[in-house]
Amino acid sequence: MSESNDSVKTPESGKSDKEKEPDFQYEILPEDQTNFDLSFKLIVIGDSGVGKSCLTNNAVKNIFDDAYNATVGFEFFTFNVKINGKIIKLQIWDTCGQEIYRSLITNFYRNSSLAIMVYAINSKESFENIEMWLRELRTHSNPDAKVFLIGNKIDLENQRQVEKEKGEQFCKENKLNLFMESSAKTGVNAQNIFIQAAKTLYDDYINYQKKTDEAGKTKNNTNQNLMQNQNQQS
Repeated sequence: MSESNDSVKTPESGKSDKEKEPDFQYEILPEDQTNFDLSFKLIVIGDSGVGKSCLTNNAVKNIFDDAYNATVGFEFFTFNVKINGKIIKLQIWDTCGQEIYRSLITNFYRNSSLAIMVYAINSKESFENIEMWLRELRTHSNPDAKVFLIGNKIDLENQRQVEKEKGEQFCKENKLNLFMESSAKTGVNAQNIFIQAAKTLYDDYINYQKKTDEAGKTKNNTNQNLMQNQNQQS
């Protein structure tokens, strides 16, 4: 992949509408990074042939192979990124889309913090099947799991069957966390998807910690008030 540890990304101007830099500082770390502060499990789902593995390979290893064979079962990847001084390790389970493995995929839903649903913009059928993938995901996953929707293969714009507005509408109507279009072949938004996933999960973790701390303070204040009242009555 990998950018050196000294490479820190900041927002850039002049980006096209199709590829935008995240609006926060981040640093992509080597795939074999061993130490980390937070770790999250992700699952990548969608029909066979939409480019899930190629997209993940491009993001993690910065490679694209036209002759890449369809995933059989599962593939595992690691994506490491530093955000706000915290090293975040994403453990990515890339799944196949074949019906024969569908029952196995449901086991991975339960332990995932975020799901990335992928369709191909040149395949109306793969987009229509996203509703089925989302229904299956929400049946078996943690109710707090985040969900991204990705329209892949924008390098095949001249073959487009699914307009971008359709993806945006589906994302809004189903209250998903993010919609983005990408290309595994050219790399457009490939890394950005996983950077945004890390940031979403990091922010969620920070918000949870704040709520926990506030609840703890409220409980302590309540206990102190009770003790004071008891002392006054004795």
